[in-house]
Amino acid sequence: MNKIVLSTLMLTTLAIAESDIDHPIERIEEVKDSTNVHEKNIIDRFHFKGDLRIRYESKEYYYFDGSEKKQYLGRYRLRLGSHVDITDHLQVEVGMRSGNANPTSGNQTFVEANKDTRGISEYFVDSMRFNAVAIDYTFGNSILKVGRAPYMMYRPIKSQLVWDNDISLDGINYQYNDDSNIITLGMNQTSLAEASVSKNDVNLVLAQYVRTTKLESAKLNLGAGLYYYDGVKGNTPLYNSNSNGTSGMGNTMVSGLFANDYHIVEAFSELKFKDVLGLPFALAAGVVYNTAATEKNFGYDVAFQIGKAKEVTDWQLKYSYTDLQEDATLGAHSDSDNFGGGTASKGHAIRTKYKFGKNTYLAGTWFYNTRYASKDGEAADTDYERVQLDAIITF
Repeated sequence: MNKIVLSTLMLTTLAIAESDIDHPIERIEEVKDSTNVHEKNIIDRFHFKGDLRIRYESKEYYYFDGSEKKQYLGRYRLRLGSHVDITDHLQVEVGMRSGNANPTSGNQTFVEANKDTRGISEYFVDSMRFNAVAIDYTFGNSILKVGRAPYMMYRPIKSQLVWDNDISLDGINYQYNDDSNIITLGMNQTSLAEASVSKNDVNLVLAQYVRTTKLESAKLNLGAGLYYYDGVKGNTPLYNSNSNGTSGMGNTMVSGLFANDYHIVEAFSELKFKDVLGLPFALAAGVVYNTAATEKNFGYDVAFQIGKAKEVTDWQLKYSYTDLQEDATLGAHSDSDNFGGGTASKGHAIRTKYKFGKNTYLAGTWFYNTRYASKDGEAADTDYERVQLDAIITF
């Protein structure tokens, strides 16, 4: 408890010290400008965006036999992104983040000085990796991305049931987006990712459709997706940064190889109100089913969010309950925080955010989970508790 209190005071002090800039971002998004490119000078064709997050984190495991494991970490995440206008419709997208190429996390743990001989500047530079190197072509309500770029799938109240916040995809991806419809299609290869160590190539074909209906006092989003991984069964873990070679992030493994393929069907609904007792309010529910596995292949989550940290002193609170069986989805791509990452778990997540200044935020997340016995190779389930306290600055 003392560590949590001290860390909260540290984060508050940091937030007060920072100057004002723009609002925060979950990912580095494309920057749009209505000015014709031929009217711009070379400097005005470059658009930059980024954020820095400082985090105190605790992880606590309580095993069935009464033993415990506890970790207390100081971490940071730095993300930098840029778009360069080539023509009115063509942009080059480049993004970097910390995390040593972990596909689902930009977090980097601070290393004690006596355990790392690198200088501080070298330490930061070594953790940075490209998470976006792509060409974007926009036409009408459509955008086509070729290369490595953050995913474009829609997620109700930013659910991470299938896709972690930080996932980037390597391939060709297209999206059509108007007031009533979102259509996303893509062909990708996970083996092109920087941290890929899989024995064989894995291809991913994806399709998602979202229909928006405007109601009298709310907006209803109904969506469905198909995410078809080819080449997972019989393969080794996909990445060296978030798989331990035996559990596959909760997915079923036999002799260190995936026991199943992942042909994932997703469906969800989201109801968003602009004003409930003076605050925005949203409800969402989603299910996921792996048609390539015959058992332990279903998952779901339900969530609500009240408030929106948009203006200074605004706050938001989100609660979700998630249950993911072992092979419901590919653990290497789902939420890396809840359950300690991956599948084969269930539990509660509480996420809060407060806008402290024009460009600064304080945030806190609490996870109260049960990790299934299969995830840790134990004889019974494990209780898992995780706390994250954040200070965020954007620029």
